[in-house]
Amino acid sequence: MLIRHAEEKDLNAITAIYNDAVEHTLAIWNEQKVSVDERITWWKKRQSAQYPVLVACDGEQLCGYASYGPFRPFEGYKFSAELSLYIDRRFRSQGIGKKLLRALIDHAKNNSIHVLIAGIESSNQASIGLHHHFGFEVTATMPEVGYKKGQWLNLILMQKTII
Repeated sequence: MLIRHAEEKDLNAITAIYNDAVEHTLAIWNEQKVSVDERITWWKKRQSAQYPVLVACDGEQLCGYASYGPFRPFEGYKFSAELSLYIDRRFRSQGIGKKLLRALIDHAKNNSIHVLIAGIESSNQASIGLHHHFGFEVTATMPEVGYKKGQWLNLILMQKTII
C-alpha cells in the first residue's frame, strides 16, 4: 500500500469516495454530491495553503484519502488543523485508515501543527476507535448539532497534541 500526495489524476476517485460517503453514510453532513471540478478546486486550495491531501493506493487503485485544513478561520488557530479521512467502502477494515492517519500525523509534525482535531458523528465507532488508537481523546460531545437523512446528529470532537 503506497501513501502519497494526491495528484490531479486522483480527483475522480477522490470525488467518488466523497460522494459515496455523502450518499450512504453520516460521515459527511452534506446531502448534495460534489462534482469533480469542485473537488479539483478544493484540492488546489489545499495545495496553495500547503495543506496535504494524501491518498492510499494499491497499484493503480485509489483506496482512500486523508487531508487536514484550517480548524477555524482566525489567526489564533493557525497551529490547529481539522482532519478528514475517507476509505472506499470496498477497502474498509483493511488497515488503510491506520496508514493514512499515521502519514497525516507525521505530516502535521513536520509542518508545525500543534493540535489535530477530528469531528466525528457519534455512531461512527470505527472512526472513533481509529482515532483512539492513535492517541486522540474525546474533548467534546455536541448533541444534535447536525441533521441528515431525517435525524439529528451528535458531533464528537477528538483531538491529539502533535508537537
